[in-house]
Formats: sequence, C-alpha cells, structure tokens
Amino acid sequence: MSQIEVGILGATGMVGQQFIALLANHPWFKVTWLGASQRSEGKAYPDAAAWRLPVALPDDVARLTVNAALPGGAPRLVFSGLDSSVAGEIEGAFAQAGHFIISNSKNYRMEADVPLLIPEVNADHLALLDVQASRGWKGRIVTNPNCSTIVLSMALAPLRPFGLKSVMITTLQAISGAGYPGVASWDILGNVIPFIDGEEQKIETETRKILGCYREKRVEPHPVTVSASTTRVAVQDGHTESISVGFEHRPSAEAVIDAFNGFAGRPQELGLPSAPVQPVVYLTAPNRPQPALDVDRDGGMTVTVGRLRPCSLFDYKFIALGHNTIRGAAGAAILNAELMHREGLL
Repeated sequence: MSQIEVGILGATGMVGQQFIALLANHPWFKVTWLGASQRSEGKAYPDAAAWRLPVALPDDVARLTVNAALPGGAPRLVFSGLDSSVAGEIEGAFAQAGHFIISNSKNYRMEADVPLLIPEVNADHLALLDVQASRGWKGRIVTNPNCSTIVLSMALAPLRPFGLKSVMITTLQAISGAGYPGVASWDILGNVIPFIDGEEQKIETETRKILGCYREKRVEPHPVTVSASTTRVAVQDGHTESISVGFEHRPSAEAVIDAFNGFAGRPQELGLPSAPVQPVVYLTAPNRPQPALDVDRDGGMTVTVGRLRPCSLFDYKFIALGHNTIRGAAGAAILNAELMHREGLL
C-alpha cells in the first residue's frame, strides 16, 4: 500500500516532535510537510527546532524545510500540535481549504459538531463529521482530548455498564505536559504545584462528552458528575490520577478488574498499527502503576490501572496512569487518523 502524505502543524514544539517520532516508521503515513510560526518559516527543520526527544530525528524529516502555517501547500491530512492561542484560526482555515485536521489543541473540542475522539471509547462519534459538513468546510476537524482527560476516560469507559454516577479525581501531572521549557526548575523541584490553568474544567466537561451517546446528529453528554483537582509534579513523563467512583449499582471488585482487563474497542477489532492489544491493563502489585516503570507500556499507548479498593465516600478508588505526550497527545491523534482511514473517512 502506498503511504499517505501527512503534514504537521506546530512541528517545532514538543507535541510536534512527538508526532515526527511516532510517524517515523509508520506503515500508512509519511511526513512530507511541516508548518510552524513565522520565525521558523524557510528554515531547514534542524535549524528551526532543537530536537529534544531520546530518539534520533528521522533523516527524511531533517531534510524538510519548515513552511508557514498556511493552507494550500500542505497534504490533505494534517496533524496539529499548535498552541491553543493560535490553533483556532489556523485549524479553521485549513479545514475551510479542504484539509482534514487531526488536532491536539483544545479550541474545537467542545464544538457540538466536532468529534472529541478516543477510538476505543466513542468511535461512533465520527458520525459528527456528516453534521460538520453544514459549516461549508471542504475539509474536517477531529480532536483528541486533554491529556489527563484521555487517561481518565479510558479508565472509566470499561465501567459504564455499572452505571457511572460520580467521579472525583486528583491528578499528578508530568512536567512534559507543560511543553518546553515548561515549568522553571526552581518552581517544580522538591515541590507540588496545585494549579494548572484550565485543566480542571477540561477534565470535568470533556469526559462527559467522550462518554456520551451519539443520537440524532448530536452527542448527549454522559450524566456522570466529575470533580477534578489538578497538580503538577516533578515527573518527566506520565500523568498519574487518583480516582474515586460511585455507581448506580455497585459491582464486585472482581467484576471491576475484569472490566478493565477485558476492555477493547474498534482499534483492536481492526488491528490498527498504533493500537495496543489491551488498551487498559490492571496491575495487581500494591505499589503500581508508577511512571518510572509503567508509562511506556505498549509504546506509551496503554493506560495502566491499579490499587482498586473500597472507598468510604464513593464505591471504589483506584490509580490510573498514562503517557501524556503519547497516549495523551500525538499518539492519540495518530490513532484517530488510523481509525478514520480504515473507516474510509479520509
């Protein structure tokens, strides 16, 4: 099969670099176009970006010149790692011009006609693309959720059959989630920062849309109530979440663990290249999951769960962990594109 040419918006940033790394040997997609800010325009990629990942910059990408973030010359399929301060206008212009934008930015996530997609959880929400046609765009926009929301939603999705009623979550989020240079070392070393701007609202609203049902050309949000507190901790990669859940009908602990381990979705049915065989894995050791030990499971695309135990306020509490720049960002967007391709939507 001939490879599909793809572009990357925000190619010089941390999410853009993760896109480049994950697409380096992709069987379906090949990076042929890079877009970034005016200060990078016209430069060879190595001159425009300081490569900060522990894998080598692919030779074919190193030979590319960075373009202005303008539609027209880019391939039809474009991944976006743009900062939200500029993403809305740029992504909209690309969609208007006929590009399919797979976005990691927040700007369009909560739009009623834009899928907020986790392929294992709500693949049917891609039907919103037909609704999106009413905008008059020649292209389309699909978004992936906030990095912490993805971890939470993947941990909650297996539990929907038990009647999710209420969720309380406290996050311990890695510094890579703040981009580069991110949080100053004087602020984060030996410290916990109990505030991440806008993060709690994203978790509380995005989760309900993701877990909701698609009916009559719209998504009905899940009725679950979510209360979130977010913190930044001195961990390089991996968002850890302490989660308490209440159900309409309390299941046994064994049923909850079986639901975690038995969870799968459309990517597993289709055998998509980036999809882990088991997207949620329950670990029985009492001190797991840990970012240092578990964040890279299945290339960073698996959410690990552990420490399920009774909760005196809700029904159960547990710990979840996911790789914030892979499953929570670039890897999530790539899996979205893989699903769209296999479903004939690109």
